[in-house]
Amino acid sequence: MKLFLLSAAATIPLILVDPAFAAQVRAVDPARPATQAATPDGDPIITDSQFEEALPPIDAELAQPLAPIEDIDAMPAETPDAAAPSAQPAPPPAVATSAPDPALAQPLPSLATFDVEPPQAVAEDDAKPAPAVRYTVVVEGLDKVGLEDEFRGLSALEEGDGKGANGAVIAARAREDEALALRILKSEGYYDAVVTSVVEPVQGQPGRATATISATAGTRYALGAITIEGPDTTPPGMPREILALKTGDPIVAATVEAAEAGISLQLPQRGYPFVAVGARDIELDDADHTGDYTLPVDPGPRSSFGGYRTTGKQAFDAKHVGVLARFKRGELYDNRKVDDLREAMVATGLFDSVAVEPQRTGETAPDGTEYVDLLVTQNAGPARRLAATAGYSTGQGLRVDGSWTHKNLFRPEGALIVAAVAGTQEQGLSGTFRRSNAGKRDRTVLLSLSANRQDYDAYEALTLGINGRISRDSTPIWQKKWTWAYGFEALATRETRFDDLLSARTRQNYFIGGINGQLGYDTSDSLLDPKKGMRAMVRLSPEISQSEGKNFQYARALVEGSAYYPVSDSLVIAGRVRFGTIMGAPRDEIAPSRRLYAGGGGSVRGFGYQQLGPRDLQNNPIGGRSLVEGAIEARYRFGDFGIVPFLDIGQVYESSTPGFSDLRMGAGIGGRFYTNFGPLRLDVATPLGRRKGEAAVAVYISIGQAF
Repeated sequence: MKLFLLSAAATIPLILVDPAFAAQVRAVDPARPATQAATPDGDPIITDSQFEEALPPIDAELAQPLAPIEDIDAMPAETPDAAAPSAQPAPPPAVATSAPDPALAQPLPSLATFDVEPPQAVAEDDAKPAPAVRYTVVVEGLDKVGLEDEFRGLSALEEGDGKGANGAVIAARAREDEALALRILKSEGYYDAVVTSVVEPVQGQPGRATATISATAGTRYALGAITIEGPDTTPPGMPREILALKTGDPIVAATVEAAEAGISLQLPQRGYPFVAVGARDIELDDADHTGDYTLPVDPGPRSSFGGYRTTGKQAFDAKHVGVLARFKRGELYDNRKVDDLREAMVATGLFDSVAVEPQRTGETAPDGTEYVDLLVTQNAGPARRLAATAGYSTGQGLRVDGSWTHKNLFRPEGALIVAAVAGTQEQGLSGTFRRSNAGKRDRTVLLSLSANRQDYDAYEALTLGINGRISRDSTPIWQKKWTWAYGFEALATRETRFDDLLSARTRQNYFIGGINGQLGYDTSDSLLDPKKGMRAMVRLSPEISQSEGKNFQYARALVEGSAYYPVSDSLVIAGRVRFGTIMGAPRDEIAPSRRLYAGGGGSVRGFGYQQLGPRDLQNNPIGGRSLVEGAIEARYRFGDFGIVPFLDIGQVYESSTPGFSDLRMGAGIGGRFYTNFGPLRLDVATPLGRRKGEAAVAVYISIGQAF
């Protein structure tokens, strides 16, 4: 018996026929029998009857049915045909067979009785993973056009870190990198580029291979004619002026896309809010390797600002939206001013989300432009907020501030704030009304009532107060270069003061009224964690004080500034100075809580709160009428952490002008943990030239940098 095996390597040729060519092939006559051959003239070579007569006769026994299988053993042995040649070999002798084995008739045992667990040695061998194939990546040709680094940064082979499960995995990565290299080359203008990939085993080193990506860049294509299609603008030619492409420049995908994005960005800043940039067309010419560039641009109508409409879950109406805008009706449309309006609405803190979109009105303005209304979609957020902060410092102890705020109780943007202070040396409660953007963008009106108790080494005070202020302030979301504030303050306070005649502390009532003004300048890059820029602030507060039938008039003034210099991405040098004075009244006639003090976490670190300056006979601080402070620190950041070595200096004087004598210094180091809302600060400092009664170490914990 012969077996014919078809090799798995055998291939069947596939013939692709050109449709045009197939249409020209003459069709075969379907009426002609498939078995009948014909002469060129169409006549048959032989007839059907001649063909059948030539066939040999068929034995009639072949047409008989076969005998049943069970009758085969009973059939008589076939005798040789007498007519058969004598050379025919005799059949083989019969072979005696034994009786069937009785075991073969028994049922097969259950599969559950078999032990299918492989031997332990075999199982351990099967559990071992197949060794990975190590490979080396070779890139050819891309270095000549300066694209090898970009390719390797995106390469699947490089990402595989030089090893793959098997050769098939490495080959798949190579094919992926082949397509990647071709995309990169075409994105840089090499449209005739050819890239191949090969993975070959390293001779004599089993388990190692080399993956080679070979690229031939070819000639780089350059821009030919540049055409902008569509209606013109006023002034004419703005899209072509904005499109930063020149004939002869390489056709680089990123450059072309950036130039087109410039049109979508700048035309809305020049009065065209509805610009539509179509799909580019670049017609390549392989003869001179250029591409003619065509871009359809529909600028839409030239527009000016109209009115406001608002929808959604509203925090305030369209009229207040107009208060926040920095433009007026009839001004030429500028998308930057629309973005500014949206940011101002976000800065109110009243929204979960807000969107501002221009809407056509069809109304023509006197200058021929079309009025555009702004549709403001509001999604007001929760109006109530609970907040709390905590801090600790040597000399001031633990302090916790908490507040409850309804941000929009008195619409628009009228907030009610109830705040409380709970500390080891200060307790207080206050209620504040605050209206933001009060009739004008960025203007805040505030009125506050407070009751406070303070118990410090310098004084004890029970104070009731009312103050009002109109201001332009910075916030972490909306930091401003210039800020200002002015207002009034009225206090009724009962305080302890040191009496020189009695050489003891006595309690005295004070009634104080005054006005105040403040001007600030800020070019820093952050309120809570500045890294560059500077800040300056001047504060002036004339006051009248009445106590035990005596009236005194004086003025409190404070000037301070700070600067920030980035030495590197991780190191910032920061410095601060502060000067203060009180003019017009003797120190002892000024309420202790209104005097000037220094020392503490926001002043001169290393000393307790208010511990610098003149002291009474009991060695308690009593404050002064002038002060000077300075600080320098190096803020080094690594990841979310930082260390800050610092040196502070300062002193308080009894006179109204600082004497710059007996300056005290404190040195220390701080730790910072940086969060998304600002750094958490822990400073540890010690006084230099420590004196009797001064603590060896002072600790300060708070949010934000020291200055």
